[in-house]
Amino acid sequence: MHGAPAWGRVAIYAILVGFGAVYLLPALLVLNAAFRTSHDVAQHGLIAWPERLSLAPFVFAWTEACVSGTCEGIASNFFNSIRIAIPATLIATAIGAVNGYALSHWRFPGASIVFGAIVLGAFMPPQTTLLPWAWTIGTLHLYNSVYGLILIHSVQGLALTTLFARSFFAQVPADLVRAAQVDGAGFWRIFFRVMLPLSPPILIVMLIWQFTQVWNDFLFGVVFSTGSGQLVTAALQSMGQGSSAAAVLIASIPPLLIYFFGGRYFVRGLTMGAIR
Repeated sequence: MHGAPAWGRVAIYAILVGFGAVYLLPALLVLNAAFRTSHDVAQHGLIAWPERLSLAPFVFAWTEACVSGTCEGIASNFFNSIRIAIPATLIATAIGAVNGYALSHWRFPGASIVFGAIVLGAFMPPQTTLLPWAWTIGTLHLYNSVYGLILIHSVQGLALTTLFARSFFAQVPADLVRAAQVDGAGFWRIFFRVMLPLSPPILIVMLIWQFTQVWNDFLFGVVFSTGSGQLVTAALQSMGQGSSAAAVLIASIPPLLIYFFGGRYFVRGLTMGAIR
């Protein structure tokens, strides 16, 4: 009887270790292959211990790897993703914060319909928006353009950033808003003087979430860009085995750094929004 709880804990830990190993195995295989030269991979296969660790695959992937017919590495694609991810993250976060504030404390005719449409947009598969976006990008002559992808990701991210902000701002007491109105504050003054000072936790959540979604995008990057204009995630598909693993690690650096330094703030922001 006394051993039952101990065996239960052992079983739980064994299951957790098993799931962890399943999730870690692909990452470990990529990490192992990233430090192997193309000759080593060709001779022993993709899954094998390296003959020796080498940084040459990283240099090759950054400066010389062939992507979509040009052998100039993934550097330009990496910076394309930077140029798209940063403004798209800031735009979607800023507009989403205003939308969430308006929907939580400023009731207007049709507010419930607008909120319902936003909820629908948050759960709509991105594949269903390809044809409308193709027409829009073609009409605006933004195909294979950084600005076209910024527009796409800014709009695509609005639904979730609005939901995050509305959930957080709805927990702010309405009396606080009414007190500010009594003092003569209007929509924007209340937003900047009352709401924004309270919202760093949810803003961090929105920034991390949106940046990660934009950076990891593959669908829109493949469909609406080509060649040197592609995002780094789209460029990875056309690389050879000798440098693809190193390129994958390079491409994963920004989101890994964000979660490494901001992960605890992400969890704290989500928790604060849930229990306020």
